[in-house]
Amino acid sequence: MKLPVLAASMLLAFGAMSSAQAQAPASNGKPFVWENATVYFLLTDRFNNGNPANDRAYGRKDDAAKLRGFMGGDIAGITAKIKDGYFSNLGVNAIWLTPVIENIHGSTDEGTGKSYGFHGYWAKDFTALDAAFGTEDELRTLVDTAHAQGIRIIFDVVLNHTGPVTAQDPVWPKTWVRTGPKCTYKDAKTTMDCTLVDNLPDILTGSNQNVELPPQLVAKWKKEGRYEREVKELDDFFKRTGYPRAPRYYLMKWHSDWVRKFGIDGFRADTVKHTEPGIWKELKKEASLAYEDWKRANPAKRLGDLPFFMTSEVYGYEIKHARRYDLGGGMTVDYLAQGFDSMINFSLRSDARQGYEKVFSDYSNILNGDMKGFSVLNYISSHDDGSPFDPLRERPLEAANKLLLAPGSAQIYYGDETARLLKVEGAEGDATLRSFMNWDELKNNAQRGAYRVADIHDHWARLGRFRAAHPAVGAGVHQMLAQSPYTFKRTWEKNGVSDRVVVALDLPAGKPTAISVRGVFNDGQTVRDWYTGKSATVKDGKVQFELAAPVALIAQD
Repeated sequence: MKLPVLAASMLLAFGAMSSAQAQAPASNGKPFVWENATVYFLLTDRFNNGNPANDRAYGRKDDAAKLRGFMGGDIAGITAKIKDGYFSNLGVNAIWLTPVIENIHGSTDEGTGKSYGFHGYWAKDFTALDAAFGTEDELRTLVDTAHAQGIRIIFDVVLNHTGPVTAQDPVWPKTWVRTGPKCTYKDAKTTMDCTLVDNLPDILTGSNQNVELPPQLVAKWKKEGRYEREVKELDDFFKRTGYPRAPRYYLMKWHSDWVRKFGIDGFRADTVKHTEPGIWKELKKEASLAYEDWKRANPAKRLGDLPFFMTSEVYGYEIKHARRYDLGGGMTVDYLAQGFDSMINFSLRSDARQGYEKVFSDYSNILNGDMKGFSVLNYISSHDDGSPFDPLRERPLEAANKLLLAPGSAQIYYGDETARLLKVEGAEGDATLRSFMNWDELKNNAQRGAYRVADIHDHWARLGRFRAAHPAVGAGVHQMLAQSPYTFKRTWEKNGVSDRVVVALDLPAGKPTAISVRGVFNDGQTVRDWYTGKSATVKDGKVQFELAAPVALIAQD
């Protein structure tokens, strides 16, 4: 439901008068669980420029089509915002950043204008950071700074392809990649044994053939003075594992090295359905070993003792598919049996057009039924989904409610919380989803329809901090308590720890409302509304807070 202008006006006035009351830290001793994670997904190049000195690395030019070149965002910029408390204030407890490995130096045109690898998915060297994104010291500082604030770091990993071929970036050997045919997505073969698009070499992840290093990597490493070290590490890896020197195992070694060296907490796996399903279990094994090595070597920096985490991007996967995804041709895959803890859910951005109860009850039933023990990562907008919920940001509060209160973990795509527009004149294809973060609009509280950007952000932050403090929100069992005002409870228990909350949405504007909490909180108990910061005592199975707000986020803390 879209809040009317009257309710929006009430929110603005409410935000102005009680913002300070809602700044309590989002921590009450409840454990972090990935099933309730709030993951902030950002394009490294488009978030914040913390080190202008690394702009235009490798001689890349400022000649790309609109929003298709490097714009200066980097690792140092992300760290600066962590230090500022931006993510913690939003309730974020994991940051997923697009790949920061070295991308192709040249440009290509896939039919939408000249493009560079600003997004990070066009690898040139899986073992090196792209100079435009930063240095290893800057990456270590990012991870350590995030961990110190209780924030985990998720790396985006690609096993499916290298970057496009350009004059500066030669194709890898035929023993490593195929350059055709192009995928037609009719069945498993035409989804895996093919290239996603023209000029995007597909790595032979199904091969078990021993292969030599690509000659361009050998030459590059020798020029950089690290060839002998890299070869020795590869020799040690293959001796320890007994794997053949096949392409996928090189990549598994290279990806897990980032975990062992820096303490990366999880992977978001790219283009999963375009690879053989079983390879991800192999990657999970190596990454998990690397994670445990890092934790043993860095006991003061580790965040608890949770295992390594992996979430899967199977393009088109919807929560209703649960553990059976149809690749066509009679082949279905249970990706959660292939090393993944979570699946990215492509359907919330369309499901969000339904009412709250339909979405919340359906999701809860699936997550506590066929998918019990696993989760989904929900989103309303993303970097390559051309059908986001509310692209013009006309319903930003409803968007926050449906994303941050839906069962499952939540992916905030950078700018969801600041109503960053997803339609940019002159940008072609997915570039329109990838504008630079609208920091100036947030700072100036710019008008966005019936709302203002800073007030929208404040609403997202209140929900986010409540969610971060209460695993029941995303990981709990959902049950509706009342239709009007719409009220529900979530209850969660794991390893002897329990949590319970009540949430009421679309409350009447301008006056306090009695909210049902019967069966969750007892008469005489004092409960707190995380939205207003106010407390009240339960009476006759209901609670009423003295300060009116469009949302009530109720817990006993």
